Amino acid sequence: MTKKPSGLKRSARPSSMDTVHPHAAGLDVGSTFHVVAVPAHLSQEHVRTFRSFTGDLHLLAEWLEGVGITTIAMESTGIYWIPVFEILEACGFEVLLVNARDVKNVPGRKTDVNDAQWLQQLHQFGLLRGSFRPHERVIQLRALIRHRDRLIESGATHIQLMQKALMQMNVQLQHAVPDITGLTGMRIIRAIVEGQHDPTVLAQYRDGRCKASVETIREALTGNYRPEHVFALRHALAIYDFLHGRIAECDAEIASVLEVLNTDRAAPAEPLPAVRHQRGKNEPRFEVRRALCTLLGADLSQIHGLGPYTVLRLIAECGDDMSKWPTAKHFTSWLTLAPATRSPAAVSSARKRAAPQTGPPSCSGWSPSTSGRPKRHSVHSTAASPHVSERPRPGRNGALAARGRALQTHLHGRISCGPTYLKRLSER
Repeated sequence: MTKKPSGLKRSARPSSMDTVHPHAAGLDVGSTFHVVAVPAHLSQEHVRTFRSFTGDLHLLAEWLEGVGITTIAMESTGIYWIPVFEILEACGFEVLLVNARDVKNVPGRKTDVNDAQWLQQLHQFGLLRGSFRPHERVIQLRALIRHRDRLIESGATHIQLMQKALMQMNVQLQHAVPDITGLTGMRIIRAIVEGQHDPTVLAQYRDGRCKASVETIREALTGNYRPEHVFALRHALAIYDFLHGRIAECDAEIASVLEVLNTDRAAPAEPLPAVRHQRGKNEPRFEVRRALCTLLGADLSQIHGLGPYTVLRLIAECGDDMSKWPTAKHFTSWLTLAPATRSPAAVSSARKRAAPQTGPPSCSGWSPSTSGRPKRHSVHSTAASPHVSERPRPGRNGALAARGRALQTHLHGRISCGPTYLKRLSER
């Protein structure tokens, strides 16, 4: 009979987990129906299914209120969560939007009912963390900015279609004029669509500031103007004009939302500093800097690398309340600009599983996405080499990551402290 080694004590049995949210519900979101689970002691029918119609969502809210639910956890499934989230939040519930990645690594829970019950249990014991969501006005601003970006992308697609139609006619306009959507290019394209195909006449539409000579433009505009290609050019131009008209409407709506956000804020008394950045072609056509300076109490466009439109997109994604993140380090970590930290054992295991590296590491940076959260650009890994390191790699990618963290640290400080932070920076 073997004797127990001295000095070893029998480990105590793990105690049961404490209930943090006794009136918590879990909601599994779907495209046609939602499954909701509540604690068994609150209702005999503790799992129910509701359709995704608006009337059924209000019935869902009434039933949850009747059984005494105060807080609800749901997964961020596509865009199906948005209407149910907004209706439940408007009814007074505390709603947590949970990243599906945080709860998916549990085997055997593949049905909607099991998912709802699992969410309810995790939320009941306080094991779930809600995703960041700004307040109502910033949500409106974010939706408009994202819609505007999509319109700009569609406009770029139809610029390419115009270039394609011109090339099919062997009209080399894009080789003579750097930007066919500039003053000279659009004059010539509109004249072609209206039926003018004489290169000598078309070359007279050249703007005086155009670097290309009249002779060069005339030679470039000598082409084979087949009617089917002119027809395609006419349609691409019409859609391009239509999209830019809608972008102008977006700008007016964005300006009105910013005006509502600045209702109780004092405009800057002193004139704004000189513009540090050249105005971009796709920037809004109203005074963005003054509206943002009124909203934030500081002119963030004075930070190197941040223009007015970039600042507007940042505020639309992150909001104007930096108290959601205790420090600038928390903020840059949320933006996925902080280097990954993993234990040596995990790093070693990942390296063993990694395939040979086939390309350079991807650049680190911030870019808004449709999901409402910046896309992750790893400083340390590629798709073929997923291992990470405790410290950033030297070189261009590490420098880009450090630059991104510095920009976001200044952003957090300026929004949080306003003029006080600017004064502290000027005294350095």
